[in-house]
Amino acid sequence: MSPQTSAPAPAAATDERSSLLRLYLSRGVLALAWALAFAGAHEDVDAVAITLLVAYPLIDAVSSLLDYRATPNGSERRVLAFNGVLSALAAPALGIAGAGGAAPVLHVFGAWAFVSGAAQVVVGLRRRGPELGKQWPTLISGGLSFLVGITYNIQAAGADPSLDVLSVYATGGGVWFILQALLLGWRSRRLRIRTT
Repeated sequence: MSPQTSAPAPAAATDERSSLLRLYLSRGVLALAWALAFAGAHEDVDAVAITLLVAYPLIDAVSSLLDYRATPNGSERRVLAFNGVLSALAAPALGIAGAGGAAPVLHVFGAWAFVSGAAQVVVGLRRRGPELGKQWPTLISGGLSFLVGITYNIQAAGADPSLDVLSVYATGGGVWFILQALLLGWRSRRLRIRTT
């Protein structure tokens, strides 16, 4: 919990947990669906692949907006707003990069994953506490995204860059989001049992 933020009232905390649970679960399922679609469509960076590339950060931008709206006033709201704007800008950047092939896409995707992952770690750290738990899946996912962003830029500069890695990235992100949703559900159930 951030020092600037007072502890949320029990009803507000329950609403926040429920909202985050639904958001994380939806975000995870969408990431897995995207990974499946992109795995079958990226061999040629054509219109379908570019459309999917643009869609992925837009999913993140909408998720950040929904998260921002559901989050009580606190320091993580600024980070969520930043990440939403970043993801909205990454979408057209990936569309433009797609015209240049795999290497430019990996550069742009890598830069976005790097900064977005750092933002995710910050949000996870600020959400740690008795109401929302330790946020390990969020922290691990954000940290991996940060590191993967560096790796993608190294791969983009190599001799044979491939977009295969993007489906793996989305699959991993989807699994971590779903795991965080399950942990929030488990925490909600435990807190409900304690109060009855």
